Amino acid sequence: MKRADFLKGLGALAVAAPAVAPRAQGAYPDKQIRMVIPFAPGGTTDLLARAVGQHFSQAWGQPVVADNRAGANGVVAGEIVAKAAADGYTLSVVAMGHAINPLIYKKLPYDGTADFTPISLIATFPQLVLVKPALKASTLPELLALARSATPPLTYASGGNGSSQHLAGALLAHMAGVTLTHVAYKGGNPAQLDLMAGNVDMMITQPNSKDLVTTGKMRALAVSSLRRSSFYPDLPTVDEAGVKGYQSVAWYGLVGPKDMPPDLVKKIADEAVRAAATEGAKTVVAQQGGDMVASTPAAFAEFILAERKRYETIVRDAGMTVE
Repeated sequence: MKRADFLKGLGALAVAAPAVAPRAQGAYPDKQIRMVIPFAPGGTTDLLARAVGQHFSQAWGQPVVADNRAGANGVVAGEIVAKAAADGYTLSVVAMGHAINPLIYKKLPYDGTADFTPISLIATFPQLVLVKPALKASTLPELLALARSATPPLTYASGGNGSSQHLAGALLAHMAGVTLTHVAYKGGNPAQLDLMAGNVDMMITQPNSKDLVTTGKMRALAVSSLRRSSFYPDLPTVDEAGVKGYQSVAWYGLVGPKDMPPDLVKKIADEAVRAAATEGAKTVVAQQGGDMVASTPAAFAEFILAERKRYETIVRDAGMTVE
């Protein structure tokens, strides 16, 4: 199924009237649920949120309305969720920025830890170390050797300050002991287009399409996760290619406002696990070689803290902080 057709179908289903009868009055949920999405329509966060929302609507008999609130790497959506009632009627599918923003922004309109309830990690996506076709590097060791001798330094693209691509590139430079110049774009798509055009040297990201790699429009050198990707089984991991211990994955999870009752959190988390097993969610993940990793609320809370700790030094040393 084409990505555009799949998005169109999800967009309709996520806001459609449920196909099953509503639950008894007073039982959760007995009205529509708002799914706040921190990025624009069409990206992985949006697609996953709509797939999860579609399942919730079918399972619970209430509409789940997608509300895209892009801006400031998720801060705009985060403020909405943080200030919502803890009744389960405002939820959000978040990405890596949810964990990293408290490190980047000196002032946030909410507490990045205390003002949210982690519900479930949904999926993780390995990223690829990609270089422009003209770059004279066919392996990661060759790329790093070139980076050590390049004057001026090689450039790496990202979808913006504090994005998963920015963090992955800064982490590679730090762990490999090389200097790379960050070039931020307003989104991952324009960054990838400039990489293909040869205007930047490299990028660590999820390609918009596998065809971009197989047809040579970008060259893939390694996978950012600790294990190889099922989509690119012949590519070594960055760890295997010589930067021991390197790991940086894009991820997405479900959160709500603080102080949600434990029984309500469990109900939503259990349904999120079932949502992750649906064809809609699996299709979104499979399109980009990701892994479904639906988890318990406690496991997701631990994961968020571990991610924040992983990148704390990187954010500081790379000067990612924003006033």
